[in-house]
Order: sequence, then structure tokens, then C-alpha cells
Amino acid sequence: MQVRKLLMLVGLMLVPATAHAGESASRDLCTDRPGLGTPPCTVEPGHMVMELGLGDWTHERDPQSRTDTVEAGDLLLRIGLTDGLEAQVGWTAYGHVRTRDRASGAIDRNDGVGDVQLALRQNLRNPDGSGFSVALMPYATLPVGGSAIGAGDWGAGVLVPVSFDLSDGLSLELTPEVDAAVDEDGDGRHLAFGSVVGMEVELGDTLSATIETSLMRDDDPADHSTQALGGLALAWQPSGAMQFDIGLNIGLNADSPDSEVYLGVVRRF
Repeated sequence: MQVRKLLMLVGLMLVPATAHAGESASRDLCTDRPGLGTPPCTVEPGHMVMELGLGDWTHERDPQSRTDTVEAGDLLLRIGLTDGLEAQVGWTAYGHVRTRDRASGAIDRNDGVGDVQLALRQNLRNPDGSGFSVALMPYATLPVGGSAIGAGDWGAGVLVPVSFDLSDGLSLELTPEVDAAVDEDGDGRHLAFGSVVGMEVELGDTLSATIETSLMRDDDPADHSTQALGGLALAWQPSGAMQFDIGLNIGLNADSPDSEVYLGVVRRF
């Protein structure tokens, strides 16, 4: 049933855009996907951007176990409210976690839906993302998901996305954040903080690449850790209202997942 709904949603996004549905927008298509960071640009008022993660596979291995997490239907709806303010609703339709004990060979499987994330992004300078652009983005997560990929309790945080055009076709992107992250046991919250630093390069009129690195400190009471990731993503925009993307993240230390591969689609209405 989830697969059928996902296919219907993809079909809706691939329907050719009408003049009002995205081509009439005066700004370039502003997308959160792909990559580790978050852009400061906002959706133009009167328009909506739908971002859908078609598939995401994360692999993590340690001396005790191997864990593979597969997600599909990672949906983000972004609605332009004013010239510099947008509202966001995010939800993951399906997640499957498979854990194999390396000593005994026992396998544990769990699946379910994800939590709901609500956010506002207020751009403070250049809402189209041109030149020097900065925004403030508070968010909260609601614990409606299952035990597989749900956190178990509410969380919150704030991001400060920043971008700066270094030259024609090259920009620097920063995303510092501070979170009240949910404890690993699903009860209570703790401090987590860090930042993403990346470079976006235009490879042509419709193709761009993003190279990033992130460092996140997580002060969970059960186990303090610092995750370091490196990422590479490609985005192709065949029109002003549509984007397809693919990306790869690699863990740079023992606290991080070994690898993550994902792909998705974006459509402006």
C-alpha cells in the first residue's frame, strides 16, 4: 500500500508543469535537496515546493553488529508565506531497519513510519539566495513515528543557513545548528550542535554539484559522540519547476555511519 501511494505521488510530481505551477515564478528553483546542508533561500509567496526522497540506504557496521536502514517516501512540503518566510512540513512514509548480530548471526527487523517535522524559515537577506544570503530556521519534531525510525519523544532546534557567492557558478554554504535532540532511549532531550560546510558548483545550465563536510557533537547521556561526514551530490534541473538528484555520504570517523546513498525529486507548484 505504501509503495502504491509513493508511485502515485511520484506520478503527480512528474506531470508537466502549468504556467502557474512553477515556470511563472520569478525566482530560480530553491531546493533543500540534495546534500547535508540547508539553503537560506525561501519559496516565493503563492508557490509550494514538494521534495520527495525516493530512496535512502544507510549502512553502519561496528564490531558487534551491522545495521542497514532503508527509507522511502521522505516528503517535505515547503510553502511560501511572505517574500522571505516559508513554512515546512516533513514526514517519512516508510522506514525499514535490519540489524545483524555479527557474533551469533541473529537478525532483527523493524519497520514503520517516521516523525513529523514542522519548521519556519525566515530569510534575513536576499530570499532568492543570491549574493550573501542568511536565514533563521527554528523547527520541532512531533513523535508520531514508530520504533523503527521514530525518535520516541519531541525534539527541537534552530539552524542558521548562510550562503555566499564566491564567483559566477561557485558558492560557499554554511549551516550551523543547535538542537534539543531526543535521547537514545526515546525519553527526554540533550544538547547537540555542529555545522555543515559546503561548496556548490554549477557544471552547466541545468547541472550542479555539491561537496560538503559536517561535524556534529551529540551529548546523549548514554553515549557522547561526534559524527563527521563527507558528502557529494548532483542535481539536475531539466526545467524551472523540476529537479532530480542523487547523493553519497561517507563516514569520516568511527562514530559515523559508514555510508549513505540517496536519490530524490523536487517539483514546484
